[in-house]
Amino acid sequence: MNSLSSRAAIGLFLIVVLAWGVNWSVTKQLVQLLPPLWTAAIRSWIALAALFVILGLSNNLVIPERRDIPVVLSVALLHMTIFSVLVAAGVRFLPASKAIVLGYTTPLWVAIAAPLLGKDTLTAPKLAGALLGMIGLAVILNPTSIDWSNANVLIGAGMVVLAAISWAANIIYIRAHHWIASPLQLLIWQVLVATILLTVSALVVDGLPHAEWSWRLVLLSLYSGLIGTALAYWAMSMVNKSISALTTSLGTTGTPLVGIATAAILLGEPIDMSLAVAAGLIVAGIGLATLGDRLLRGQATASG
Repeated sequence: MNSLSSRAAIGLFLIVVLAWGVNWSVTKQLVQLLPPLWTAAIRSWIALAALFVILGLSNNLVIPERRDIPVVLSVALLHMTIFSVLVAAGVRFLPASKAIVLGYTTPLWVAIAAPLLGKDTLTAPKLAGALLGMIGLAVILNPTSIDWSNANVLIGAGMVVLAAISWAANIIYIRAHHWIASPLQLLIWQVLVATILLTVSALVVDGLPHAEWSWRLVLLSLYSGLIGTALAYWAMSMVNKSISALTTSLGTTGTPLVGIATAAILLGEPIDMSLAVAAGLIVAGIGLATLGDRLLRGQATASG
């Protein structure tokens, strides 16, 4: 499929931000009804079926070549399995609004780790942005914001931060990979591998799923699988063809803001001062690291 028009791409990108933002509140509700592993596995099965139809109709079903197998496995393991399970497990003990702010520290971990691994250069904007984001992380993790006397809350926060680090590791690897097939064409294979891993893990750890099935559980699962996963992944693949990486990097900072607002509306979670300040600092840090670094590189290129 050809690149989208700017208007269509921006519209699709807004759908992605909304879908991902709302999905944190949906996941928060799902893990009250199902174990985290089954929450992620069922969502993955629904997404797999939907993507098979979407990619089949758009002639994007291909067999991956050997050189693309590492990226299929890395995305399936680090993002679609480890990230998904850690978020689902962590959000049981945390408000969805605070979990999404912790989860979207991923770009900060990328800015810190990539230079240390020799995959990028640590520029002043990246360092300043990372420091700003770390201050935001300290704000949301302070004892007045998160109950340090509750071990489950601390474990939940740690799981979500580890999830963000896992996603960051995946992003660093993806940047270094030399793609043969397009990310869109490999998407269904990544979801397939993740679905198998999640299902086997759920069966081993929890056995067959035991839940009181209701229309609420079905609708939440369908939203998470169809909208929050399949549609969002497909739409993001299409958007990446039509919008610059800078725009998408900055635009995704809107996801935690949508998540905070959604949690307040759907779950009645309060937006306290520490949450607002932390979200502002982390979003500003990501913006500074991304936009400042791009401007610095542009100036260096212009000056030769």
